[in-house]
Amino acid sequence: MADIFEKLVKNYGPLGQHRERAHGYFAFPKLEGEISSRMKFRGKEMIVWSLNNYLGLANHPEIRKIDADASQQYGLAYPMGARMMSGNSNHHEQLEAELAAFENKEDAILLNFGYQGIMSTIDAICGRHDVIVYDAESHACIIDGLRLHPGHRYVFKHNDVADCEKQLERAAALIEKQKTGGILVITEGVFGMAGDQGKLKEIVDLKSKYDFRLLVDDAHGFGTLGKTGAGAGEEQGCQDGIDLYFSTFAKSMASIGAFLAGPRIIIDYIRYNIRSQIFAKSLPMPIVIGNLKRLDMLRTMPELKEKLWSNAKKLQAGLISRGLDIGATNTPVTPVYMKGGVEEATAMCMDLRENYGVFASIVVYPVIPKGHIIFRLIPSAAHTDEDIEITLQAFTATKEKLDAGAYKVSQIPDMADAR
Repeated sequence: MADIFEKLVKNYGPLGQHRERAHGYFAFPKLEGEISSRMKFRGKEMIVWSLNNYLGLANHPEIRKIDADASQQYGLAYPMGARMMSGNSNHHEQLEAELAAFENKEDAILLNFGYQGIMSTIDAICGRHDVIVYDAESHACIIDGLRLHPGHRYVFKHNDVADCEKQLERAAALIEKQKTGGILVITEGVFGMAGDQGKLKEIVDLKSKYDFRLLVDDAHGFGTLGKTGAGAGEEQGCQDGIDLYFSTFAKSMASIGAFLAGPRIIIDYIRYNIRSQIFAKSLPMPIVIGNLKRLDMLRTMPELKEKLWSNAKKLQAGLISRGLDIGATNTPVTPVYMKGGVEEATAMCMDLRENYGVFASIVVYPVIPKGHIIFRLIPSAAHTDEDIEITLQAFTATKEKLDAGAYKVSQIPDMADAR
């Protein structure tokens, strides 16, 4: 019999194999100082494009005050226990009611974390006879939720409505053969890597031909899209057709937690059957009160979303005018696509940080195919015109170096000494 640990130390995985050189710089970097568009990285000031602080609420003075006051009043322990047993409060229920109303749904349930929340939602509502149809580029939390599903699942090509319909036909045929079960379609309001919106309206329109329910993960759309900020469903005019609307507080609200909104009878079922909430401690009161304030500011201060979009449009237009490829994004998420290997990507990333003061996250193989590089920029309401201009100049210069082959030879030092 082999030691179960033996296989782990022999194979750290596609990302872990680079840990000794990457840790502390490319992986698990430490950004220090006040959360803003500029922070310190290894003692140097950086323009930061890696924080999901869309509306700039993370360090807003009103937010800092309400967080501090609530912590002073309640501490982080209150309420104690899971909500079903002893961890419920009027504030928790108030936040659920306000979120439901904001999303034009009958009810909502708070979730401790987005990742575990959507996984457990899928687990709670889908049985072994049910069929799930989902977008190929769904977030990892959805994929992990699918792994909990004991029944069939069919994937459709990313944002390909024709292929979605083809998979719905397969699902419907299987349900007919089984004589039992239902169909759940899962997609995203905004795909966080590419920045393109999901084809929500087109998928909702398929309900006229197929019997299914729709679950939408709108983590990046909540607070950034729609007239009121209610998300991608509002933006596309199909909110009523979304049966279960999910989002997290970790993006526009710069907080912790998540929520699921939908029909009262279904949310109530989930409330009594979602294992990750039934068997977990309730969200601490300071977080709940802080999220009530964040939601209020999101609803009543449209200038925050307007500033976000102003910055996003300036950044994206500037990149395009300089010949850089940002793909098909139609949201603030701004990917910059380039060609090159892992060594070129890491060398360019270091150049941006060390010589231009620009901190942007890179995505390379094995997350994306070999020979491709993505720098993902996340604009926020906190960024300035100067931040944008410096960043545009930096990407122009480093892209020219990349095209000229200046990053062919690895410039990556041993990061072990920098930890």
